[in-house]
Amino acid sequence: MGWGQGCPPLLALAQPSAQAHGARAGKLRQGVTATCQKQPHGRACGGRGCSGGAVSPRGGQCPLGVGGVPSGCPWQPLWGQGVLEGPARPSSLPCAPQCWEVREHNSSEWCHFIRSNPDCQLDGGFLDYLDGVFCVFPPRLLPPAVTLYALWLLYLFVILAVTAEKFFCPNLSAISTNLKLSHNVAGVTFLAFGNGAPDVFSAVVAFSDPRTAGLAVGAIFGAGVFVTTVVAGGIALVKPFTAASRPFLRDVIFYMAAVFLTFVVLYLGRIRLGEALGYLGLYVFYVLTVVLCTWIHRRQRGDGLAPPGPWEPEMPTDVEEPEPSGTNSGDYGEEYRPLLPSQESSLRILTTALNPLDYRRWRRKPWYWRLFKAFKVPVELVLLLTVPVVDPDKDDLNWRRPLNCLHILTSPLLCVLTLKSGTYGLYQIQGTFPVWGLVTLVASALALIIFITTSNEEPPKYHCVFAFLGFLASAMWINAAATELVNILRTLGIIFQLSNTVLGLTLLAWGNSIGDTFSDLTMARQGYPRMAFSACFGGIIFNILVGVGLGCLLQMSSSQPLVKLEPDSPLVWVLAGALGLSLAFSFVTVPAQCFQLGRAYGACLLTYYLLFLGVALLTEFRVIHFPTP
Repeated sequence: MGWGQGCPPLLALAQPSAQAHGARAGKLRQGVTATCQKQPHGRACGGRGCSGGAVSPRGGQCPLGVGGVPSGCPWQPLWGQGVLEGPARPSSLPCAPQCWEVREHNSSEWCHFIRSNPDCQLDGGFLDYLDGVFCVFPPRLLPPAVTLYALWLLYLFVILAVTAEKFFCPNLSAISTNLKLSHNVAGVTFLAFGNGAPDVFSAVVAFSDPRTAGLAVGAIFGAGVFVTTVVAGGIALVKPFTAASRPFLRDVIFYMAAVFLTFVVLYLGRIRLGEALGYLGLYVFYVLTVVLCTWIHRRQRGDGLAPPGPWEPEMPTDVEEPEPSGTNSGDYGEEYRPLLPSQESSLRILTTALNPLDYRRWRRKPWYWRLFKAFKVPVELVLLLTVPVVDPDKDDLNWRRPLNCLHILTSPLLCVLTLKSGTYGLYQIQGTFPVWGLVTLVASALALIIFITTSNEEPPKYHCVFAFLGFLASAMWINAAATELVNILRTLGIIFQLSNTVLGLTLLAWGNSIGDTFSDLTMARQGYPRMAFSACFGGIIFNILVGVGLGCLLQMSSSQPLVKLEPDSPLVWVLAGALGLSLAFSFVTVPAQCFQLGRAYGACLLTYYLLFLGVALLTEFRVIHFPTP
């Protein structure tokens, strides 16, 4: 097998003799340093930090495998550091297999391969999906197991959507109201964070492991291409309109700058502390520019207190009639409000607040809405038990004394039991008392004090603190769901031998963008196409700048002030080029049409996305070959 054909599986090669085996190991022990090379099909040798001469998790150079060869990579000596002389040339010795090679082995060896290979260990998460599909399920049940994983993947997207829409965003809105932020500042900070929470948390989780960084890059770039072509084109097809000129040019220029910065760090193969801070600094500069542009525009109009205009990148919310989340009968409208006021018991308030169903609305809805609601009810019930929601638009601020006192106990427990997959919550203090037990005692005492000192009718003055608690608890839920999402996507990639990048630009990007797609198109149909179009660019600027900047910044430490971003396939460059080309197309054609966006513009964008998706898939399956930088 030639050098360009990649590493053959170990079991397919003849074993070297013991004498040659020992001779090679002896030479390597005399100071020869092995460096890992790039595998074909975009897979880095060694998987776990063994690419490009990186230090292995064991603290030394690449761990030695068969015959003293670094595990997971063909080796090439660094001459002058050992006893070997002569020109450098690749070795024909076998490579230690990577996790994606499991399907190339006999099905009877799958379980042993998964459990003995360090590259198959999933970081974080509560479930070991690789062990489940290759060890728990017999080989003949692999298709049903994959189907079960696919359904669980869809349900994880539901969990992310429900948590962000009904718990994360309302609490962020309450925090911005308490901080007395203007609408435009809240729109590009808290509201953008609420709508982009699944994308940002998925990126942070994916960047935490070099093996899944391709998921983050693929999802951020893939979502960018999807939103700027499919969603923007769909808005133009549904409702032709005139775009706001200055906000459009401002958002496109900032987004092009963010894409160019990402292209540079991908080309360099690493991101340092200054570059990660540069991402966050560019977003702060974008927020200041939005505030300044809005202030100048209002000064020119002479109405400094004007409401936010359609040019502001406020994210449109779901226009579907609001659904109660643990509300009482007073929220159903005037016709259901009792004539005489009555005091409800604490038990009645608790059971009503924990009911995620509005029975009057249930009877009016079609069967498919009821079916989807039935799937969401378990998630909403658990979230109602663990996440408080403060609503500034209600007279009582959504104060439910028995439930909010219960939140004092459940929310901190949720945080300690989901942080690092429960590692901190299960930690034993001095080896005797668990952390979750201490949290339970302290939180129970505090909940009892609040229950005694408050009433059911009037919220306490410190009720706004529950918005911060709800923000933290919902963020932990989103982070836990995003961790499971990344792990199950990596598992599916190993099963089907797909790169992380193609999974990111398809499944992860589509799943995180589908909610915004429906809300933007609905907003356009109802006569607000300019607002929906602005949301296409304002939201993804937050996702790429904060997702990459914060995701990489959290992985840095004083001992390793950089994060390696080596592309795992040529598809990354196809993604970057496609996103840059789509932005350049809109940047040129929209002003050329005097910002009149019609159906021809929308059809061009949709056609472009289909062509891009075809080229991306052909590149992934190596039908099309692109030279990599």
